[in-house]
Amino acid sequence: MRVGSESIDLGNIQSQRTRAILTVQSEIRRSMSDFLRKDGFIEIAPVIISPLTDPLNHPVDGAKIDYCGHGYQLTRSMIFHKQIALLATGKIFVFSPNVRLEPPELRETGMHLVEFTQLDLEVRDATREAVMSLGERLIVRVLGDAAERCGPELEFLGRKLGVPQIPFDRIVYADALDAGGFSILSRERKEPLWVIDFPIDGREFYDREDPKRPGILNDMDLVYSEGYGEALSGGERENTYDRVLPRIKRSGLSPADFKPYLAILREGLPPSAGFGVGIERLTRFICGLKRIEEATLFPKAPGMFEL
Repeated sequence: MRVGSESIDLGNIQSQRTRAILTVQSEIRRSMSDFLRKDGFIEIAPVIISPLTDPLNHPVDGAKIDYCGHGYQLTRSMIFHKQIALLATGKIFVFSPNVRLEPPELRETGMHLVEFTQLDLEVRDATREAVMSLGERLIVRVLGDAAERCGPELEFLGRKLGVPQIPFDRIVYADALDAGGFSILSRERKEPLWVIDFPIDGREFYDREDPKRPGILNDMDLVYSEGYGEALSGGERENTYDRVLPRIKRSGLSPADFKPYLAILREGLPPSAGFGVGIERLTRFICGLKRIEEATLFPKAPGMFEL
């Protein structure tokens, strides 16, 4: 619902199509939560504002506020808070609202929102292989539950949903580029595909460099089939001051911007791995939606002024 006139058209928000999509999204959240709780995860509350948030490795304007003379940022992802939360318990998840002020031209993709929710999880002492297996089981469970519990809604939306077999195929990042990149691979695939082993300068400083393969990260992305793009992103984390500080400098960032995080690293953080899944992107995939704006009741598309 776009802002800018005295009247607002509520037809879309009142439609049967919108109700069907919201029903599926509600099932996605329930399925994820049930699956993770049964696997020993504890849900934590999201962090909305903090002096510390994900720097990301692509151009995104920061959303900042000043409160009582203190500078805060709106959360772009809870990566640092997830790591810190593992000091309290070993397996955590959170439905985290993220704000990323993306360039306006990304509206054309139909895959980007400046405000979205991410299912974020982290596991202490885990490896990439362990969380990849977890991610596969989670996605298959959610797709199966949606097909079973939301049959009328998916039929109304004209979506025939298949449940992939695990393990999913995988490809290293260099080979993915040679094959035409993520978009082409996604369009050509009939089932999800893992992309692994990104180069060190292609990701954020907290992604763990493989000690046996300098310059290669122990991380991964999952790509949806049918052209729906990125599903999941994550990997193992750097967890020591001596490894993180040089990576911050290598990224061209200022260590002063990460002072609280560096102080905690000096005290010690456990090794971990984890990932994040965009709820709206998963909703778009399951429902077979053309644009991601349909996957949320109050969409904020890049460059648009909306309710």
